[in-house]
Amino acid sequence: MSLKSRMYSILVVSSAENFNTALLDMLPDNTYHSVFTVSNINSAKRELSEKTYDFVVINAPVSGDIGTQFAIDICCSKQTVVLIFVKNEIYAEIYDKVVNYGVFTLPKPVPKQVIAQALSWMISARERLRLSEKKTLSIEEKMLEIRIVNRAKWLLISELKMDEHTAHRYIEKQAMDLCISKKEVADNIIKTYS
Repeated sequence: MSLKSRMYSILVVSSAENFNTALLDMLPDNTYHSVFTVSNINSAKRELSEKTYDFVVINAPVSGDIGTQFAIDICCSKQTVVLIFVKNEIYAEIYDKVVNYGVFTLPKPVPKQVIAQALSWMISARERLRLSEKKTLSIEEKMLEIRIVNRAKWLLISELKMDEHTAHRYIEKQAMDLCISKKEVADNIIKTYS
């Protein structure tokens, strides 16, 4: 899928209406399909517990909270890209706290062009996370298949008195002969002998 046709969702955590309006005006409708705004960290936590977002943008401080721990928690527990805007005076300190967790940080005030550039970096980061998700899922699926095939082999060994090599070969041959996966053969063996 082309990035030009991909749509992203954003959760904006900001109590400043002027910031919200300016940011929303910068987001093209053909790229951002779901933009939701909350005014405090607790509301953001509730929203993230109910829905997944591609991006979280935090305009700090929010109700007296800078939001650094919240940003870190999101990056550590979700496949979400986080951008936090902080006052220029504390930028270096906040950046040092969050950079190792993958949180993007920008000092305020910030020109619109820099925000647009940051949003494009966030898209790149989200796509990298998306690829990582796919790899993780394929590894997990392969691990599950190995566990199921091993369970089926041990059933063949205990029920039909095959040795491990013969049981493994039997599963492979059945998969080839029937044009199905080894996992499907193993599932059938498990159903038959369990």
